[in-house]
Amino acid sequence: MKNVTFGELPAVCIVAPDGAEATVALYGAHLASWKTADGRERLFMSERSPRDGSAAIRGGVPVIFPQFSTRGTGQRHGVARLSHWRLADHGSDADTAWAEFALTQHDVPPALAAGWPHAFALALRFTLRPDAIEMRFTVTNTGDAPFDFACALHTYYAVDDFTRTVLEGLPDESPLHFGPKLDNIYAAPPVLALSHDSGKLQLRQQGFTEWVVWNPGAEGAAALSDMADDEWQRFVCIEPARVDKGALAAGATWTGSHTITAGLL
Repeated sequence: MKNVTFGELPAVCIVAPDGAEATVALYGAHLASWKTADGRERLFMSERSPRDGSAAIRGGVPVIFPQFSTRGTGQRHGVARLSHWRLADHGSDADTAWAEFALTQHDVPPALAAGWPHAFALALRFTLRPDAIEMRFTVTNTGDAPFDFACALHTYYAVDDFTRTVLEGLPDESPLHFGPKLDNIYAAPPVLALSHDSGKLQLRQQGFTEWVVWNPGAEGAAALSDMADDEWQRFVCIEPARVDKGALAAGATWTGSHTITAGLL
């Protein structure tokens, strides 16, 4: 592991024994890049995304917590992606390398914390394995009363052409051939397969309850200040999610994982 920067933001680069790399910005514990051992970038990052902490990062893997989108009265998509996390631990062995990041209510900017005044501890561990990356997200209620939360790992996959990309494994809509804009929520089979002209990925989740599939299309991209007009063609978001808020008892812990493996269908 080495200390690097992502734009103006402090970040760490996890380096696996096989040469794969993952760059994580401390702002949002945001996975900004994942390159497999062949040097190929597997995630999309908007060329117009802020990289200075002034706003959420557009691309990679934003961490959504404790609210999904506007499904609640709090900050849209929550406070985790707008807070500075801490590197808690890291390590490696013969086949893997990993780093874990931590966030508590004390790390959240006061203006954001006021809208969700609960005691919590988040941990997000990224583990690089041969041709794969695992994201393990843990939420602990450290307070003395239950709270409700939603969460997601909003993953932007780099593709050659959105309109020639296919997703298999969804209930009632498989294979899903992409074309116009979409923003759909599906029940969560544990494994999906994503394929495009020059790549195949297996997507596996555990602990979450839905898959959310999103692309803004041409009109939607043009309306986003942090995305170039033509960039919608080069990504699709497929995120493991817990869309609706559920209760977490005082002292309890919830864990969800998301593993992406290259070259498997």
